[in-house]
Amino acid sequence: MDHKGKNFLIAGAAGFVPSTVAQLYLDKGATVYGLDNFITGSKSNIELLSKYENFHFTECDITHGLPDFGDIKFHYILSLASPASPIDFKVIPLEIMTVNSIGTQNLLELAKDHGARFLEASTSEVYGDPEIHPQTEDYVGHVNPIGPRSCYDEAKRYAEALTMTYRRKYNVDTKIIRIFNTYGPRMRPDDGRVIPNFINQALEGRDITVYGDGSQTRSFCYVTDLANAIDHVLMLGDHMPYNIGNPDEYSIKETGELIVDALDSSSKLTYQELPKDDPKRRRPDINRVMKLGYLPKVTFAEGIERTAKFFREYKK
Repeated sequence: MDHKGKNFLIAGAAGFVPSTVAQLYLDKGATVYGLDNFITGSKSNIELLSKYENFHFTECDITHGLPDFGDIKFHYILSLASPASPIDFKVIPLEIMTVNSIGTQNLLELAKDHGARFLEASTSEVYGDPEIHPQTEDYVGHVNPIGPRSCYDEAKRYAEALTMTYRRKYNVDTKIIRIFNTYGPRMRPDDGRVIPNFINQALEGRDITVYGDGSQTRSFCYVTDLANAIDHVLMLGDHMPYNIGNPDEYSIKETGELIVDALDSSSKLTYQELPKDDPKRRRPDINRVMKLGYLPKVTFAEGIERTAKFFREYKK
C-alpha cells in the first residue's frame, strides 16, 4: 500500500522495533515524525532513519508533553515508546509505568484532537504466567500485580484499558497489538533478553546462561515479520487486541543449543535459578491476525544468522 501524503507519528522511534516500523512506512512513501528521549533507544537508529528526506525527529519525553507540531495533521499515531526488557524492569521501573500511563494518554489526546488512527503496542506480558496454552486474545491473564515484572505487565494492561476507554468515550479509532518475543538487528546487545544474551555469549565462546532447567518455552518473531504484522493490524484490523508474533515454539534449552550450532560456537550451557514470575510457556495463537493476510516469513535459522551478523558488526 502506498502511503504518500500520510503523516505518521511514532513514539519511541529510536528503539529496536519502532525504528524498524518507521523504516517500513518511510519505504512506503509516508512522512514519519519520530519522538524519543533515548532512555533505551539508540541514536544510531535515528541516524539511519535520518537518511530519508521524509523523516523528522524530535528528542522529547512524552510523559512531559508533546511538541508543538504546528499545522501538521497526523493520520496515524503509534504508541511504541515503552522500554521492554528485563534489565529495564529493575533499572527504570517508574519510567516504564509513567510512559505507559501519562505518555500513552498524551498520545491518545493527540489522536483525539487530530482524528488520527491510534495503535497501542501492548505485550504478551499482559497474560503473565499463563494458565492456558497457546494464548488467545480473549484470555484475561494470570499476572502478579506486585511482582518484579508488574511495572511492565500492569502498565501495559493499563495502557490497553486507557486505549479502550478513549475509544468508548471519544470514539477514537484505536488498534491494540500484543507483541510476543521479537528479535533481530538493532536489538540492544545488553538488554537481558534471551536472543541477544545467547548470541553474544556464543560469539565470545562464553557459557550460555540458561535460567531454570531450560524447559520453559518462547516463540520468537523476526523483527521485519513483526513490522509487517503491525501494518496489517493498523490498516485492516478491528479495535480488539491482536496477538503479534510467530507461533513456532522453542524451549530455552533448545534455543541455546540451536544458537551454539548455528554460530559453530564452543559455548556450553550452564544453569541458574529461574527469576520470580518468569513465564513457563509462551506461544501466541495468531489466527486473528492471519485472517488479515499476515504470515511470518523469516525462519528462526535465517533470523539468528542475520541477528548474529548485526552483533558481530556492532562490536567493531
